Amino acid sequence: MRQLQETLSEESRGRWEGIAGGKFSFDASSPEDMVVLRLALLDFVADFANWDNSTVPAFLETSRALTQAAHEALGGVSGTRPLLVDPFAGGGSIPLEALRVGADAFGSDLNPVPQLLNKIILEYLPKYGEKLADEVSKQGARVKIAVQKSLSTFYPVDSDGANPIAYIWARTVKCEGPACGAEIPLIRSMWLSKKGVRPVALQLIPNQSHSRIDFRIIVKTRDGWVWQDSPSSRVLNPMFEGTMKRSSATCPCCGYTTPANNVKEQLALRRGGANDARLVCIVTVKTGVVGRSFRLPTVKDLQAIDAAGNEIARLDEVKGEGEIPSEDLPYLRSIFNIHLLGVHKWRYLFSNRQLLALLTFVREIKKCYAAIDSDDHEFRLAVISCLALTLSKLTDLANSLCAWEPNVVTVQHLFGRQAMGIVWDFAEGNPIGASRGSWDVYHDNTVFVLREYSNKWHIGHSEAASADKHPLPNDSVDLFVTDPPYYDAVPYADLSDFFYVWLKRILVDWMPSTFCTELTPKKQEIVQLSERNPKYSYKTKENFERLMTAAMAEGRRVLRPEGVGVIVFAHKTTTGWETQLQSLIAAGWMITASWPIDTELATRLRGMNSAVLASSVHLVCRPRETIEGALVQSIGEWRDILAELPRRIHEWMPRLAAEGVVGADAIFACLGPALEVFSRYSRVEKANGETATLREYLEHVWAAVSSEALALIFKDVSAAGLEPDARLTAMWLWTIGGGASSYGKKSGNDEVDESLDEETGDDEENSTKAGKSKVASGLVLEYDAARKIAQGLGIHLEQSESLVEVKGDKARLIPVAERTTYLFGKGTTVTTYGPSRKKKLKQRSLFEELGEIEAAEAGWIDLQGPTPGTTVLDRVHQAMILFAGNRGELLKRFLVEDGVGKDERFWKLADNLNKLYPSGTEERRWVEGVLARKKGLGL
Repeated sequence: MRQLQETLSEESRGRWEGIAGGKFSFDASSPEDMVVLRLALLDFVADFANWDNSTVPAFLETSRALTQAAHEALGGVSGTRPLLVDPFAGGGSIPLEALRVGADAFGSDLNPVPQLLNKIILEYLPKYGEKLADEVSKQGARVKIAVQKSLSTFYPVDSDGANPIAYIWARTVKCEGPACGAEIPLIRSMWLSKKGVRPVALQLIPNQSHSRIDFRIIVKTRDGWVWQDSPSSRVLNPMFEGTMKRSSATCPCCGYTTPANNVKEQLALRRGGANDARLVCIVTVKTGVVGRSFRLPTVKDLQAIDAAGNEIARLDEVKGEGEIPSEDLPYLRSIFNIHLLGVHKWRYLFSNRQLLALLTFVREIKKCYAAIDSDDHEFRLAVISCLALTLSKLTDLANSLCAWEPNVVTVQHLFGRQAMGIVWDFAEGNPIGASRGSWDVYHDNTVFVLREYSNKWHIGHSEAASADKHPLPNDSVDLFVTDPPYYDAVPYADLSDFFYVWLKRILVDWMPSTFCTELTPKKQEIVQLSERNPKYSYKTKENFERLMTAAMAEGRRVLRPEGVGVIVFAHKTTTGWETQLQSLIAAGWMITASWPIDTELATRLRGMNSAVLASSVHLVCRPRETIEGALVQSIGEWRDILAELPRRIHEWMPRLAAEGVVGADAIFACLGPALEVFSRYSRVEKANGETATLREYLEHVWAAVSSEALALIFKDVSAAGLEPDARLTAMWLWTIGGGASSYGKKSGNDEVDESLDEETGDDEENSTKAGKSKVASGLVLEYDAARKIAQGLGIHLEQSESLVEVKGDKARLIPVAERTTYLFGKGTTVTTYGPSRKKKLKQRSLFEELGEIEAAEAGWIDLQGPTPGTTVLDRVHQAMILFAGNRGELLKRFLVEDGVGKDERFWKLADNLNKLYPSGTEERRWVEGVLARKKGLGL
């Protein structure tokens, strides 16, 4: 206990000291004693959730003691451990955490890739521990030496001893301009390094007379930009934009722009153009020299590339395509857009040199089985599996969809998000080097993990199984905890094929039952993909619901009647949520609680400017069974349920707000208490005998949540007294993030980013790889979610055109700037100045359609002052725009002489909007500016 106390936070130390010192005897019949114990346990959970404490022995030992005590107190046999089952084990985090805190774990998955990963984490690592780490280290070093010997001629070292660590490539197309025909390198940005005090960039050098484009490198010095090869020569007008814009290519020689479709057609004929891409730059490091260096390619570099191509051609001729991954790569709309460039086999994702390197690693890893000095087949297989997964990590950085990241000066991996878009200029790491993208780096990481976590938990169990046909017997499980597929968000099996085609080539001889199919099994995969590819026409919403219901029913079957189920879900669409919830209820589960838990990363592209969950919502469920295990069949009255719903939401919402849970998180966190009312019955009947559906009920849930949220937003103001547009705006902003520090917290769940341009196959952000994103104008919600919010407020979304723009399945709250014409009349334009900005001769119009204005001094055009809007929200927005336009006199007249500022509702709404607009936005700054004028104007 003393060791634990030393690691506890200051807030929780006092309670635990009292427990350790025997200060509390804990009478189970005493509510006060139980509160103290509960708070102490919650303190421990909070402290243990700190990642820094995840491997602290005191925390691990205490968590295991608490797990064992709880298990036995709830009827578990003394000396046994509670068993947790996860039928969608995926990466294995749930069963692994169960093992860490002292439970038994059974993790299963239909997909061979997570099967292999779980086998290592749950079984091999705790069974073999340090011995496994030692042998993986030994065999990995052998692989490195053998591969370096085979590949050294294909990755030559510079004559001055510098070692290439990355190669930057650009796909090319032929300019279609009249009488040109130049080869255009497809480059988004010319930056090579933005790091440090000496940024570096490429420069395009058009050679019009020969219709060709050359490159030179520039470096920024104290005196400005200079040529790297001629430091005394200044570069007066450096260009940092590339040749690409929305997939069209502009020729630097003649200025002609080849349309996007033509660019795609040219590349499709060349299977994506990775093998005839242009090598534009080599990144090197040299012993004794700090940082990266950049140089243009030499004849020696190009000869090495040609040699690799010849070797792949030889392998194709000698062995056919069996050794090279030539399995089909599917087209999935907005996910596998690389297919639009003719990349329809997995091999085409890799350049010839990348293929050669990976095939060499495959051959050398397979040789390790015989080289391991052990008669234990399973141990040998454990070593080979770890090496195979190391290669899997390497493939993520050894393909033609890896971008170059100038901010950190390194190669970025493919799976920054769960998709394969198009990367025009790509980076190739050196697999036999010593930097990111090399075997060295990932092998060292693998060995480190094996050593760090060896013998940290007891052995679990991993098995290949479909979730709708679970292998365990009835009533054999204490905990059913799973993170199921997110409806239509991620094509798990198709994405896994990227790794599967390489793992199969290493492991099929020793794991034939796991790697027996050409690609990963997809028939029983529980996802909705019918709209993304005709070949998946059977993967419909109905199919998803049928299979998910069967999987949830299997979970209830194997769980003891008094057991607990937890379903982790973070999908962004209401359709995804409704389908999952319907499956749970139909499978005989009663949802008893829900809570958002911050399990998600804060660096995901998805979530920018949209109502995406910042957390994973954990739905706590119980089997709707008797203690004997019989399914309870009962009928609920629709009228009684609707009467109870507002009371439950009213009890729950303030608690969420007190915990800092707002927006989309709070909406979905209310599902637990709301659905407990509904799901305790097998059927809910209306007065006329009709069955009330879950969809109908959820409409009422949204209405109750909206009503309660508005009451919290406008604490001392009656929300009912505000016009519909103000209520809708406030609820919209609250749903997006409730005044969060950025435009929507970003979630790390596995959803696909829909920002890929379907027509061009282009990723407009270009992308997660650069650590940036192009933020859409306005705050976006899924249309169905927006419709339900509006409906819950008694508002018709279709009748709010001045406030909301609907396009397809998305609805956008129109930014204040874009409402200028509506609020002030046609022909109105205003120049905006920030408080710390100087006036410029040319400023953009707030309303983009009006274009640029010629002079900042122009201010308003043909406007003496605005006519106050018809609603309080309109008047607040008018005042915000006047402030943004630096029109102080007009703002004063508007607020004082026109009497707008004498309406207390105006200031209350402005104050609440100030709290709701995301921090750092123009709207937040403008409304703060209006509020700051109140006192000075005597209002």
